Amino acid sequence: MLVAGCAESAPRYRWGDYESVLYDMYIRPGKADPATQIARLTEDITRTQAEGQIVPPGVHAHLGYLYYGQGQLDAAYEQFVAEKTLFPESTHFIDGVLARMKKK
Repeated sequence: MLVAGCAESAPRYRWGDYESVLYDMYIRPGKADPATQIARLTEDITRTQAEGQIVPPGVHAHLGYLYYGQGQLDAAYEQFVAEKTLFPESTHFIDGVLARMKKK
């Protein structure tokens, strides 16, 4: 029983470039323009899904934020809904974001 407690388990999510994208965005802003972030996150999502793994929480919301900043409201809406669908615990937050989007 003690040995089982020490066994490594597979990670729940495939984080891919998400953490480095966020790091670049806040620490090295010139390296992480929105178009680059969108491309990297979209590629990560595609790869994660192709590998049958789970996209981590926040990725779709961040991608939605990026699309919104680029004026791509339909793409932003799609990503926010994806976040809410995958992570129902984000519903209250995402609904607030979507409500603010509709006001603009």
